[in-house]
Amino acid sequence: MMLLDTPNALPELPPRGSRVVVAMSGGVDSSVVAALCAEAGCETIGVTLQLYDHGAALARKGACCAGSDIHDARRVADRLGIAHYVLDYESAFADSVIEDFADSYLSGRTPVPCVRCNQTVKFRDLLGVARDLGADCLATGHYVRRAMGHVGAELHRGIDPGKDQSYFLYATTQTQLDYLRFPLGGIDKRAVREHATRLGLGVAAKPDSQDICFVPNGDYAAVVRKLRPEADAPGDIVDLSGNVLGRHAGLINFTVGQRRGLELGGLASPVYVVRIEPETRRVVVGPRAALAVAALTLDEPNWIGPDLGAGRDVMVKVRSMAAAALARVTRDVAGTFRIDFATPEFGVAPGQAAVVYDGSRVLGGGWIATTVAAATAP
Repeated sequence: MMLLDTPNALPELPPRGSRVVVAMSGGVDSSVVAALCAEAGCETIGVTLQLYDHGAALARKGACCAGSDIHDARRVADRLGIAHYVLDYESAFADSVIEDFADSYLSGRTPVPCVRCNQTVKFRDLLGVARDLGADCLATGHYVRRAMGHVGAELHRGIDPGKDQSYFLYATTQTQLDYLRFPLGGIDKRAVREHATRLGLGVAAKPDSQDICFVPNGDYAAVVRKLRPEADAPGDIVDLSGNVLGRHAGLINFTVGQRRGLELGGLASPVYVVRIEPETRRVVVGPRAALAVAALTLDEPNWIGPDLGAGRDVMVKVRSMAAAALARVTRDVAGTFRIDFATPEFGVAPGQAAVVYDGSRVLGGGWIATTVAAATAP
C-alpha cells in the first residue's frame, strides 16, 4: 500500500465481509472508525474497556474510558446496529499502568502511562479478546498510519501533525502491527468530525480527552500520594555541587526540566530541576545549560524496523510534543542501546520514551534509562 502524504486520503478500511473488532473509547475518533467499518460492509463488533472505578468515573469529563464515555460508546453502537461489549479490565489496568505510574515517580522518573497502556491492556489484552471473537483485525481510532513494506507491516506517523500519536505506539510489536488497523491515520481531525456528522453520530462535537484518564483534574501527585504515601517525604534541594539551597515537600512534585514550584529565593539566575535522587530524596537544580543532554541509553527497547545495533543516523523524539532530533543509534557489547544526539537535546527525562524514526516511519524506541550531560560528554 502506498502512503499518501496529503490529508484526507480515503480511510484504510478492512475488506467488505471482514469481522472487525473496534476499540471504542466513547470518543469521536473510535466512534467514526466503528461507523466507517460498518458502512464498508464489515461485521463490526465494538469493545469498550472499563479501566477504573465505574462509580468514580461517572463524574469525570475530558478523559477516555470514563463512565459517561462507556455510555456514549453504547449509544453509538446502538445507532449503528452493531454488537457492543463492555469488559471490566480495572484490575489489569491498575496492575499494568497505575502501579507502574506510581513506582516511576517514586524512583525519580517521569512516566508516560499512555505508552504503557497501549503496550499492555489495549494492544496485548484487547488484541487477545479480538482474536477470541474470531476477528480478522482490531481497528482503533489512533492517528497513525499502517503500510505494507518489503518484510511486513510498517508503522508511520499520522498525516495530521497536530494529532499524530505514533510516539505513544512505538512499543507495538510486529505481530500486533500485522493484526491492527488504523483507519484515521490518513485523514485529519476536521474530516473525522465531518464523517461523524454525516453518519449521524451523537459524539460528533464531543471534545477530545485532555487528561491522563485516571488522574482527576491533572493532579498526578494526589494519585501517587494515595498509592505511595512515602513519596511525600521531604528532602533537600541542592545545587550541582551539593550545596543545600532549600527544602521540598516530596519528590512527586518535581520532574526534570521543571522551573516553577521550587520556591527558592535570592538566586542570581533561574534554576531548573536537573536530576532527582530518590535514594537521598534530593532534588538537584542548576542553570538551563545543565539540562543539555548529549546521549541517552534505552531500557526495554522495542524495534519494528531494521536492526539498528551497528549504528545508523535516525530522527529521535524524546517527548510527544518535541520536534524530532538528528541522532545515531548504536548497541554495545552488553546489548544496551545508546542514542547520541547530533546537537545537545533539552528536556530529556528518565522514564520518558525515546522514539526512533526514519522519515515518517517508526522504527521503535524504548524507555529513557540514563542520560549523558552535554557538559560531561567527551
